Amino acid sequence: MVNSEFSLLPITGVAKTITDVMGINAPEKANPSIDIVCDMANEYFRNQKADRVFMYNPDAIALWLFEKYITLFEDVISISDIQMPMLSIMPSVTPVCFASMYTGATPDVHGIKIYVKPVVRTDSVFDALIRANKKPVIVSTLNDSMSCIFQERDMDYFVCDTPDECNEKAMELIAEDKHDLIVLYNGNYDVAMHRYGTEAAESLKELKNNIKTYCKMINQIEKYWSSHRTMIGFCPDHGCHDIKGNLGSHGLEMPEDMNIIHFYKFI
Repeated sequence: MVNSEFSLLPITGVAKTITDVMGINAPEKANPSIDIVCDMANEYFRNQKADRVFMYNPDAIALWLFEKYITLFEDVISISDIQMPMLSIMPSVTPVCFASMYTGATPDVHGIKIYVKPVVRTDSVFDALIRANKKPVIVSTLNDSMSCIFQERDMDYFVCDTPDECNEKAMELIAEDKHDLIVLYNGNYDVAMHRYGTEAAESLKELKNNIKTYCKMINQIEKYWSSHRTMIGFCPDHGCHDIKGNLGSHGLEMPEDMNIIHFYKFI
């Protein structure tokens, strides 16, 4: 029986969604794509394929956070074409979740089952693009999961000291228009909620910054990628909950940690 407390669409569907929308072969172990996203892309692009994808990965944005503070998301809602509840993976920690999101495989396949950051050897979205003679790039902060687990590919990586520096680099890359897939990771809300709690003023400030960043990236893409067919995703990895001491946490099989919200836009 399906537990109605949990979302139905798993984040393992993201990998094949990206490659299907781009018209290239999926990673070898990828789970099925997300039909609603692929169908809307086909409709929007009139059955042609996207030649650009921009994936924004803010860390720890839970579905409950979106529902409780929905007014903070008004700009995201208005600027996006799809919003949908998604289901994270267990254990709901960052390296496990992003390995699952970008390989399309579960932890028993890609091998990251706890909070560790080894290089993932399982075929990924990045490998699929490279085989298709396309250029992916990851922009992330030093020592964070997205800076570590997809290394050792023939692709570009930009590892910055702060999320703000990552965002500036992503803006530059959009303007340069040399990459087919840009993945931008921001861990600022996750850091704040671990330190202050999920709903502390400091944490909500970082959540607002994530929302502003997504909208800013879309504005930049509309300016510089007008000649392309582009899919943009706002895709967090897992949710969060509070623990004793007014601190935030995640990693459990509970709705607060497992249910997240994803958005997509087509340009």
